[in-house]
This record gives sequence, structure tokens and C-alpha cells, in this order.
Amino acid sequence: MLVARYTRRIRLRAALAAVLIGLAGLAALGGCRRTAAPEPVNLVVWGLQYGAESKGLEARVKAFEARNKGIKVTVLSMGAGQMNPQKLMTAIVGRVPPDVIHQDRFTIGDWASRDTFGSLDDLIARDQKQPDGIRESDYYHACWAEAVYNGKVYAVPSGTDDRALYYNRTLLRDAGLDPDKPPRTWSELRDFAKKLTKEAPGGSFDRIGFIPNYGNSFLYLYSWQNGGEFMSPDGRKCTMNNPESVASLDYMVSVYDALGGVTRIDSYASGFQAQELDPFLTGKVAMKVDGNWVLESIGRYRPDLDFAVAPAPVPDDRLAQTEGGKPGRFAGQDPFLTWSGGFSYAIPRGAAHREEAWRFIKWMCSPEAALIDSAAQKQYCLSKSRPYIPTISANKRVNEAVMAAFAPTSDRYRKPLKLFMDMMPYAKFRPVTFVGQRLWDEHVRAFDQATHHKETKLTAQSAMDEATRVVQSELDRAHSRDRFPLLGSTAPIVVGSLLVLALLGAAFVGMRRVNGMGRVVRSEAWAGYLFAAPRILGFLALTAGPIVASMFLSFCDYDVLHAPRYVGFQNYIDLFTTDSYYLKTSLYNVGYLALIGIPLGMATGLAIAMLLNSKVGGMSVYRTCFYLPSIVPVVASAVLWAWVLNGDPNRGLLNAAWKATLTPWFGWTPPGWFGAAEWAKPGLIVQGLWGAGGGMILWLAGLQGIPQHLYEAADLDGAGPLVKFRHVTLPMLSPYVFFNLIMGTIGALQEFDRVYVLSGQGAGGSSVGPVDSLLVPVMYLFNNAFKYFKMGYASALAWVLFTIILALTLVQLKSAPRWVHYEAEKK
Repeated sequence: MLVARYTRRIRLRAALAAVLIGLAGLAALGGCRRTAAPEPVNLVVWGLQYGAESKGLEARVKAFEARNKGIKVTVLSMGAGQMNPQKLMTAIVGRVPPDVIHQDRFTIGDWASRDTFGSLDDLIARDQKQPDGIRESDYYHACWAEAVYNGKVYAVPSGTDDRALYYNRTLLRDAGLDPDKPPRTWSELRDFAKKLTKEAPGGSFDRIGFIPNYGNSFLYLYSWQNGGEFMSPDGRKCTMNNPESVASLDYMVSVYDALGGVTRIDSYASGFQAQELDPFLTGKVAMKVDGNWVLESIGRYRPDLDFAVAPAPVPDDRLAQTEGGKPGRFAGQDPFLTWSGGFSYAIPRGAAHREEAWRFIKWMCSPEAALIDSAAQKQYCLSKSRPYIPTISANKRVNEAVMAAFAPTSDRYRKPLKLFMDMMPYAKFRPVTFVGQRLWDEHVRAFDQATHHKETKLTAQSAMDEATRVVQSELDRAHSRDRFPLLGSTAPIVVGSLLVLALLGAAFVGMRRVNGMGRVVRSEAWAGYLFAAPRILGFLALTAGPIVASMFLSFCDYDVLHAPRYVGFQNYIDLFTTDSYYLKTSLYNVGYLALIGIPLGMATGLAIAMLLNSKVGGMSVYRTCFYLPSIVPVVASAVLWAWVLNGDPNRGLLNAAWKATLTPWFGWTPPGWFGAAEWAKPGLIVQGLWGAGGGMILWLAGLQGIPQHLYEAADLDGAGPLVKFRHVTLPMLSPYVFFNLIMGTIGALQEFDRVYVLSGQGAGGSSVGPVDSLLVPVMYLFNNAFKYFKMGYASALAWVLFTIILALTLVQLKSAPRWVHYEAEKK
């Protein structure tokens, strides 16, 4: 009995112990869950891109993750960081910005002025004394100053670059020039360019000595060399038309004219390619002003090239006064200078992980990270049997560390790289201003108009005066913005309410009509409304709202990132007065495309349809072949025709055939197409004719719908083919002519995608074809909305364009009864 009782106690205690152990285990597991490592921070970085040539970048980012276990870096290109702000602007407005962006430095001031980037001053000051702190003294002045706006630092410079003169020693030697004495002044550069240029039969070139705007110089460099500036020190006045800058532009024009004119040169340059087909590497260009990155291309694609690098030539009086001791405005200055650009790291407003982003930026700009980057990139280059040539950092300490460990062993790369680094203290930089993008575009436009002076009849002075006026008007608008009141909510609410009431009234009237119908008709009417409901609701929810909003915004100054300010009719006034050049030019271009392109397109489509209306074997195959081009994506078609209509006879398919046939027989020079102002629009029309098969389907349907007895009656009357076409075919096809005319007119006024690709706008280009020969209204609208952040102005332009389209459509509809004939018409 005692034994049994004792046994039960033991079993009870064992069970209790098991329960307690189980509870303890659960508690321990719960504790483990509570103390588990948190999820790593996902640090999103825009503007960087991994690829086959970015082993150094990958190694640098992986090293950061290894040193910061709680951070996972997501690198995305997103097409961000350069002159295409659409995605970044959308992300910031949508409150989902990246944590870090690798941004083109000259745009920092533009973004900072709109409160899109956060100031880094507090972070810089806090970590100033830490070993990895960011210090201004470590950076080149040009690089640091370009990231400062209104006295605040908005970005940390990363990589940088500067410009110098590359020249082909072999070509200089062949031309009887001393390869050890490159040009040092502007007059010497022009003389060298003429001696090194070799013309080809047919009006083109076999080689050109020097192109002032080819490479990476632009008017900026020539102006700075001559003592010019583009903005006043306080940033409130555009000084682009100063005498020094105008004289610099005159010099550039003189070089183009000395070599045969800008149209011939641009046609030749339109065939230039990149990488291994770079014209400097292939001997098509003897000299060019370009950046230090070209050294890597030479080492990769033409290691046998006999080349050298020298400071970019300067005005004659500058060299005479700085080195020759002559008195003048350049006395006491450095003889040569360059200009610097590059990228930087910024933290957008609203970034979710500011501290982690700052830690990432400090690491990416540190000497240790640069050494890891260089080691990985060098190993990759050696695996490809090519030399490793370091890039230039904006941080002087980084350059010292990298050059000490990874300087090129060959003098052919080490000496040029050292020259680029030695020139950095003498580098100029683009003005830091909120109109930086517009300033850049207008300076390119002034150069374009001045060099095409035969077409534009403009001098360098007048072109620069116009560019200065446009930029100054932008400055004045921005500085006077605060005097306009914020757009209140009363007007939008009232108008929105009236529109809703109007819609409800229309719906009520429709319902009354439906209810008054018979049962069968009523059920069919309700079924029709039901099927149309998704489209109607989609229009009201996704289209009607933006249409109404754009109407209000057209009376506002609105940049998307700030509240709109009511300016009345100022946007419309500016469009027809201050900015009338752009409106007139774009309407002229689109009028040219419409008046010539639409009739040609309709005639081509009808001609194809008449051929394909024949009753012969295999006609379905022919119809398919003619229709296929119309379904090729527009971008692919534009890229294809950019090659077919390349202005260089050695590369363009059509010009190569022209050169082989028409030039020997008639002496006609091949057209420049998209590289020449007078041929750009015809080139666009020719490309459009390739897709005439799309309209061919409609014409074919119309032809097959014409009653045969009409042709039989005409035959009995003795009518010939032309008479039958004039009096039978065309009248019966008049509804199709009318439809194609209306759709063609609307399509011409809405032209955008082909121009976006062919003019280089998709790649960050500034001018829309030579002398704005491809500028169309929608392209101008797009640039104002998404390039200059002028949404209010762009909305006004949209309504003007809508009014023009509506007016032309109404005129066509009004005139239709006089010449459009329908088969069911009552006589």
C-alpha cells in the first residue's frame, strides 16, 4: 500500500516536472523570437547600375554590406541621376523616394531649389572629426562648389572628370605637323584643323581635323577660356551674351565655316559611333577636346593608337598675356584651364533611412572603398587582357591612395592621366542655379543657331541675346513667384460640383428617356449602358479628373513639388509673346508635316491598296508584307530609320546608294537627313511613308466596297482609267479620304515619339533637331512639363493645342458635305 502510494507520488512529480520543463522551453523559444535579429534595412540606391564593366562598383557595395550586417543595398538604375528627372520627381511626389541617388552634379542646384534634396550640413558637421567624416578640404573646389546651393551642401561629390585635347600623333606627322608640338592657341587649333581635314568625293569627308563641339567641350569651355561667365555671382542675372562669350561663339562658327560649314560637318558626324567605332579611334577625327574617360576606351579598343593629350588650346591673347608677359585682362592668371563635371550622392526628401544612407555615402566616397573598387576592376581588366586606368575622384585623398597603388605602369596612360589630375585645380564648373537645365539647353540652342547662320540669318550676338532673354525671363518668373497667391480650393470645388451636377442631370435625362421607351427597347438600352459602363466609369475616374485639373493648372505657376500659385492668364500671355518663337517654330514644323506628309501618306496608302486590289495569285502574301511595317513599334522603327537615313554616305543605307548612283551621274550631294535642318522634316515624312500599309487596309476596304456596276457604266460611256478614277473611285472613297484627313491632322499635331527618338531627346539631348527643325508642340509641352517642371505652362500649351485640333476638326466637318459622298445619301 505504501509502495503504491509512493509510486503514484513519483509519477505525479515526474509529470509536473515535465510540464514545467515544457513551459520553460516554450518561454525560451518565445524569448528567442523576441531577441531574434531584426529584418535588415533595405537601402534603395538609384542612379547606379551593375553590369559586366562594373566589377569595382559591385565589390564596393558588397564591402559596405559586409561591414554593415543590418543593411541590404538595392542598386537600381531607373534612368535616374542625369537630365531625365521624370522618375525621381514622381517618386518624391508619391512619397516613395530612394534613400540615395547618384545624381549629375550640375543638376543639384535645380533639385535643391525645389526642396527635393535634403541638406547634408548637419550630418557633415556631426561627423567632421571622425576618421570617415566628409570634409570640404579633401575635395577639389569645383566639385564641392557644384554641390552647394544657397550656402548649403546638398550632395557629396563622388567621381569627377575634366577636359583636354586628344590628338592623333600619326595623323599630325602625315600632315607635316610636329606631333610633339600640338596646338596651344585658338588660331593654331584652326590652322591644324584645316591641314588635318581630308575631303572625299561627293561633298563629304574622309577625315576631319577638329570639330569644335564634338567630344565634350561645348560653348561653356570656350567662353571660360576667354573670360566669360554665364550667370552673375548672385545668380539673379543671366550674362550669357557678354562680349567674351559672344567672341568665343564667333570663334567656333569660324572653325565650322573654315571646314565647309556646319551642315556638311553634321552630316559627316551623324555617322559617328561609340566604343570601338569612336571616330577618334578609327582616324576619322584627328583631334578632339574630351574627358579623361576616353583613356579607358583607348586602352580597351585601340591600345596601339599613337596619341597624346595636351591642355585645351586657349585664346591667343590669353597665352600671350599669361606666358609672354604682355599686359591685359589675363595677366597673372593661369594660362590653361578646363571644366569639370561628374556625379554626387544626395539624399532625397522623405528618404526612409537617412542615417543608413549617410553611412553608405561616406563609405562610397572613402579611400578604402576606392581601393577595393580599383582592385576588383583591375583584376577584371587584366582578365580581358587590357590595361586598368583609374578614374578620377572628386576626393583628393582618394586619388592619392588609388594612384599610389594602381597607377598605370605605361607612360602612354600614366602621363595623360596625371595631366588630367593636375588640371583639376584649374577647373571651372557650370553655374549652380535652379535654371541650370534651361541655361544649358539655351546655350546649346544659341550655338546651333549661330553655326547655322546661313539658314537662321542670326549672328552669334543675336543668338546669344535671344538665349539670354529666355533664361532671364525664367529667372524673373521664379523670383516673382511669391507675389502670386496660392490657388484656393473654392474654385476647384465649385467647378467640380457643377460638373458632377451636370453629369447627374445628363444621367437623369437619359434614364427618363429610357423609361419612356417600350419594354424591348428599354431592355436593350439598359444593356447598352451596362456594357458602356466600364468605359464611362474609367473615363470619369482616370481621364476627366486630369482634364479638369489641367484646366485649373493652366492658370497657375505649378512645379508639381509645391502648391500651385494663381497667375491668371500669364501662362497664355507668355506662350504668345515671350516664348512665341517656340510656339511658331513648333506649329510651322507640324504644319509642314501635315501639309506634305498627310497627302503623301494618303496617296501612298491608296496606291498600294489599288495594286493589292488586283485579283492575282498570292495576293494575301503581298498584303501581309505591305501591312507588316505598320505594326513595327514606333521606337524600333525610328531607330531603324535613323540608320537608313544616316547622313554619312559611308554608313547610311540610302545615302550609300545615292553616293554610288546619283552622285557620279548627276553630281548631287547626298542629303544630310536628320543631321541637316532642311532635310530633317522630309526625313520624318519618308519614314512615315514606310508605315503606309496601315492606311492601306482602310483604302482596300473602301475599294472593295465600290459597286462594280459603276465601273461598268463608265466603261459603256467610254471612260478611261484616269476618268474612272476621277469620277468613280475618288467620289466613292471620299468618306475614307475624310476619315484619313481628320485622323492624319490629329496625328500630325500630336507627333511626339518619333521626334523624341530621332532628335536625341531620349538620350538627354538639348536641341530638337538642327535649328529646332524637329520641334513639335507635344515635344515642347513634354520638355516644359518634365524637364523644366513647368506644369502650369505645359497645361496652358495643352489647351492651346486642344483648341487648334478642335478648330481644324470642326472646319473639316463643316466642309465635308461639299465633297464627301455617302452611298446612302438621298438625292
